[in-house]
Amino acid sequence: MTSGIPLRDDFDGFALRALAKGTKDAAQARRLLALAEIYDGHSRSDAARIGGVTLQIVRDWVIRFNARGPSGLINGKAPGNQGKLSDV
Repeated sequence: MTSGIPLRDDFDGFALRALAKGTKDAAQARRLLALAEIYDGHSRSDAARIGGVTLQIVRDWVIRFNARGPSGLINGKAPGNQGKLSDV
């Protein structure tokens, strides 16, 4: 069995917990705390339990975190539909 996608090495569990404490975004804090568990040597199943999600979602969080750092764990706003009225 493989160990999964490794987390970036410029953070640790303590740093992620500090970021989670300082953020105003509850979803980002939950994701940071789940990833902090992985940094502390716990299983990804434990991280999924803490985050209240499945292992696949934890994997997606790891990929987003590795690519963009803590800001990658913030939900973006969907662009929505284009307006039906125009200036013409």
